[in-house]
Amino acid sequence: MDLKISTLGGEDAGKVKLSEEIFGLDPREDILQRVVRWQLAKKQQGTHKAKGRAEIARTGAKMYKQKGTGRARHHSARAPQFRGGGKAHGPVVRSHEHDLPKKVRALGLKHALSAKLKASNLIIVDDLAMTEAKTKALVVNFAKLGLTNALVIGGAELDVNFKRAASNIPNIDVLPIQGINVYDILRRGTLVLSKAAVEALEERFK
Repeated sequence: MDLKISTLGGEDAGKVKLSEEIFGLDPREDILQRVVRWQLAKKQQGTHKAKGRAEIARTGAKMYKQKGTGRARHHSARAPQFRGGGKAHGPVVRSHEHDLPKKVRALGLKHALSAKLKASNLIIVDDLAMTEAKTKALVVNFAKLGLTNALVIGGAELDVNFKRAASNIPNIDVLPIQGINVYDILRRGTLVLSKAAVEALEERFK
């Protein structure tokens, strides 16, 4: 399929042929959900922690004698039922990461790209480069392209001026092609790919 290429200023710069195997799939929500869940689980810190009874700094002596008090028999004041005692089955430091097959991860990326194209939220730009790192000038260019909430994917090396100018604009994320991922594609309204990014994607999925 053919898609129009624009310049950063919103002018026509020809057409590019997109691979049906990458951009022409019928998006499946179940695959996208699996990949996003895998990404977020891997990102989760898992540093939550509560002290168990073995970690509480409190006397281990028997609270009171076993018999004759008329009260329930207890031993340690570190037990979970007492104020200041340990937490029963509390959270522990752990990794939330789980496995997801490489083929499913690759398929998820294809489906995310296809979903953006199907929703007409994909823009191809010939080159992401600026002569000066001026945010004001880039905002004007983005307005011509109709971008207010977007993920911009460049080639292997991002233009320094473009990256600096875009860093001050809210709801605009800029990543090199190595950093492209399903979660970031779906969380932004529009996906902007440079011509170099399209070539790199087609090379990656050959």
